[in-house]
Amino acid sequence: MTGWLLVTVSVATGGYSLVRWPRRAGPGRRAAGEDGLMGLGMAAMALPVLLKGAWTVYAVVFGAAALYALRSARRRPARHLHHLVDSLTMVYMAVAMAPGTGHGGHTTAGVPQLTGVLLVYYAVYVLRSGARLARAGDGRAGDTGSGSGTGTESGLGPACRLAMALGMLAMLLTL
Repeated sequence: MTGWLLVTVSVATGGYSLVRWPRRAGPGRRAAGEDGLMGLGMAAMALPVLLKGAWTVYAVVFGAAALYALRSARRRPARHLHHLVDSLTMVYMAVAMAPGTGHGGHTTAGVPQLTGVLLVYYAVYVLRSGARLARAGDGRAGDTGSGSGTGTESGLGPACRLAMALGMLAMLLTL
């Protein structure tokens, strides 16, 4: 049940991002595209029924997304560093799903340190973003805490990124 809920939330957030993608211009367009890829990729990875060998596709797709985010972060670091962490986390989880890695339905020897660091990162991100969204909803702050460096973004974009970060947190907990 939890897996399907995560799939539903990820499809909704990724789909929303892709719907607003053609309507955006410049850096906002790239961020919406990255959010869409992340949301739909999370949905595919969270499917309770996973095709054998699909982890390699995820690793390649999100490895390419990480390279793109790294290149983009050189120009606008505040906007793309979170996307870089997201993409690298997806690569990490894809590799952890590979047969023989001690994950992905196999017995695990404990929580790797990297998983712990990523859990802390996403927990802090969720708490900070949630607090900023709450302040913005109260009208006390113009900053929505979008995590993408826009500072004044309105609409559902920041809430979608918060939902995706919560989904990432849930996926990491299963490792």
